[in-house]
Amino acid sequence: MAAPKRKQITLECTECKERNYSTEKNTTNNNERIEIVKFCPRCNKRTNHKETK
Repeated sequence: MAAPKRKQITLECTECKERNYSTEKNTTNNNERIEIVKFCPRCNKRTNHKETK
């Protein structure tokens, strides 16, 4: 059986280090870690969120 192309990842706020979001990414197209600007409820503003392991 082939390995799944989409993988569950967790996004962590770069300022407060809280893990707020979980999403999927296509591992065949994006091998490196992604970084997205999203709203952090703890910081109460839009911040960069990086992919964690």
